[in-house]
Amino acid sequence: MQEMEKYMLYIDGQWMEPVSGNYENIISPATGKIISQVAVGDERDAQKAIDASVHAFKDWSARTAGERANILRKFAQLLEQNRQQLSQAVSAESGKPLKEADIEVTRSIDYALWNAEEGRRIYGETIPAPSRNKRIEVIHQPVGPIAAITPWNFPLSMIVRKITPALAAGCTVVLKPAPTTPGSAVLVCQLAEQAGIPAGVVNLVLGDAEKIGKALLTDKRIRKITFTGSTKVGKLLLKQAADQVKRVSMELGGHAPLIIFEDADLEQAATNVAQIKFYNSGQTCICPNRIYVQQTIVEPFIQLLKKKVEALKIGNGLQPEVEMGPLVNHQAVEKVHAQVNDAIHKGATLITGGTIPTIEGCENGSFYAPTILANINHHMTIAHEETFGPVAAIATFESEEEVLAHANNTDYGLAAYVFTKDLARSIRVSEELEYGMVGINDTAVTVVEGPFGGIKESGMGREGGPGSLHDFLNKKLITTTI
Repeated sequence: MQEMEKYMLYIDGQWMEPVSGNYENIISPATGKIISQVAVGDERDAQKAIDASVHAFKDWSARTAGERANILRKFAQLLEQNRQQLSQAVSAESGKPLKEADIEVTRSIDYALWNAEEGRRIYGETIPAPSRNKRIEVIHQPVGPIAAITPWNFPLSMIVRKITPALAAGCTVVLKPAPTTPGSAVLVCQLAEQAGIPAGVVNLVLGDAEKIGKALLTDKRIRKITFTGSTKVGKLLLKQAADQVKRVSMELGGHAPLIIFEDADLEQAATNVAQIKFYNSGQTCICPNRIYVQQTIVEPFIQLLKKKVEALKIGNGLQPEVEMGPLVNHQAVEKVHAQVNDAIHKGATLITGGTIPTIEGCENGSFYAPTILANINHHMTIAHEETFGPVAAIATFESEEEVLAHANNTDYGLAAYVFTKDLARSIRVSEELEYGMVGINDTAVTVVEGPFGGIKESGMGREGGPGSLHDFLNKKLITTTI
């Protein structure tokens, strides 16, 4: 029998056992079977990683932007060369279909290449001085060692999106990934080492989130925290970071509205909704939780969407033909099912789905049928709480003013979507929506060329785009009298 894979810690260029000596099982969300084991690190391991990142910072930050860019380009090449292994790891641990896992690898490569080049464009400024014998300049310097805390739903791309701008800026990294999807993080560290990233520049600590997080937040030498996860956890991290006025970037929860006006291309709208709502089984922070359809077109839209949703092939993501995989665990299934039942109890109409299916060969998997609910109202839990599951919740509206009021009536502000052929309306509505990202006749708002992030309780800071390195740099003013 083949020995089960054991994921260790990576600290100061060495793979090592956790101080505790403990390991936990990693469970496949598709089959419910044990697929690997992961080290259970704690604050003692985190302290070692912090020490290593501090020691490595002086040399790494002193390297030229070109040197760091060359290493990151090599890292991107290695991601491409190991595409199949990376896709398999992402799919096995997260449950998402191989096609989606492959897209995640592509996106990771794009982020690595983008940030490699942005590191060569850390421009300073020369400012006209108030007198002839004075010179004023502004330079940018890396903030220092940083901690990156990443989620399970995009276990590869979230890591690359966070660590490559930090590395390009000259920062060193302590990485704390989600405990349920450690394989991607281990592969990233292996490839980073092969690419020539020196010992201590990237460190991996797996294990107890509370103990490791406390160490990262209380050690003054960690100058910045970049976090993707729930708003609840983000708020706790912000409170703890405030004690040291530690710099933070937060990409938190969402409750995205998607608005379809009566002049929209219904086929395009239904196709886009089916794609984004059920991508990763609805477990994305930018998928639409509330779908507002103008009353005059709601019936034909529902029929179009129903046909597309019922055609989805559900199963183990490692099977090439599968289009939608499981949820992350049984607790996630229970939460989604509770929201669906609550909505039906309060007057929603079940169009399709609403069941916990049994998949052949995956009897212990965490599956939920792709679901459409109509006649959603604001009394239902699903109307104001993030679902994080494959449920398209449809409400109707009469006027633009009405739907904008509903769409903005939330503490979240990550992504929003609008479908209309009216140019004036598209401009007007996109500017009125209180969200960090808005897609017009488009749901693909995650692009390496643009800044990803939200407002309100969906977070602060941006990842990607021309300013992708800004959150990892300090601005320094230098004045000289000659």
